[in-house]
Amino acid sequence: MREGEARSRPFARHLRQRLTNAETILWSRLKSGRLNGVRFRRQHPIGPYVVDFACLPARLTIEIDGETHWRSAELARDQRRTAFIRARGFHELRVWNNDVYDNLDGVLETIIAALPPSVPEHAPGHLPRKRGRKTDAGSFDSNGRLSL
Repeated sequence: MREGEARSRPFARHLRQRLTNAETILWSRLKSGRLNGVRFRRQHPIGPYVVDFACLPARLTIEIDGETHWRSAELARDQRRTAFIRARGFHELRVWNNDVYDNLDGVLETIIAALPPSVPEHAPGHLPRKRGRKTDAGSFDSNGRLSL
């Protein structure tokens, strides 16, 4: 199991069953490669944290923030979380619930703009599992990483 995921992995499974309304709306547009053929995962664990959506080949995470994220305690927690996720080579895109509700097309355009020009469906290091076993792949090189 990857670093710090002993607790976050079961929690991610739990969260997948209880998406917020905004997450459900965005997921309906991201799932099954519906956004330019790019595949996303929902409620994906990264260390001790669970991100709302992740595109592993692009090393991009998407967080949908609700009303509580303007409080100082939440802001501090979000900063720690962002630092942890960035230290693992991911870039984070944060959007507000209201943006998903009121401007979904704008949110999708922002996500598309944040993706590298060409994201392979199965980038090195993120090959699909076969018969429940992990495959051993090489490391993901920096050419495919997103730069915001």
